[in-house]
Amino acid sequence: MTSKPTDALLNAALTHVVFDGWSEATFEAALSDCGMSRTEAVGHGVRGALDLAVLFHKRGDAAMVARLKRENLLSMKFRDRVAAGVRFRLEEVAGHKEAVRRASALFALPQNGPQGAKLIWGTADAIWTALGDTSTDYNWYTKRATLSAVYGSTVLFWLGDQSENHEDTWAFLDRRIENVMQFEQVKAQVRGNPVASKLLAGPSWLLSKVRAPATMPDPDLPGMMTPRNPE
Repeated sequence: MTSKPTDALLNAALTHVVFDGWSEATFEAALSDCGMSRTEAVGHGVRGALDLAVLFHKRGDAAMVARLKRENLLSMKFRDRVAAGVRFRLEEVAGHKEAVRRASALFALPQNGPQGAKLIWGTADAIWTALGDTSTDYNWYTKRATLSAVYGSTVLFWLGDQSENHEDTWAFLDRRIENVMQFEQVKAQVRGNPVASKLLAGPSWLLSKVRAPATMPDPDLPGMMTPRNPE
């Protein structure tokens, strides 16, 4: 895979994040280490430390997806495959735990909260997609929402975990996945209950109209904006 200028910039930033966090000082130091000007960085879509933190998160997602594709998960129960996705995601950045801690603090700031939530959703979506999820109705949203909550809580536990090989984290993750599976079982029981199913007929009809977003919007549709490459 061809290295991008942003890869070198992010690698340089990771040597400074431990000391200065995802800050302007880190961004300036990374630029200096790479011999890159701020104008060049902006041209590559990196305007500051926040963009570097986003790149760091997306790099972790990409590494996780690559590992999910390499590993043979067919012998696992599906719940264990989902848990493996979360575990792989954390293991791929275990060498940069402090960078993850600093990023979590950065995205916890009110002005960065929406971006942080979007990244966690993206991680959950990447896991479900890599595992072959084919849902197109409201389940597309509920699967990602529940996994986002599982992933977010597991990251926070992992950051404070000092057990050997993070064994406490993996036990915590298993409990969270089990909670999700119990919720799915309750949903199935409700659908199978004649009385409850009739009471929920209206909401169920409404939910049946919900559809997953198109993965590849048609650029020829009116009103669509095509992003321009930086000059």
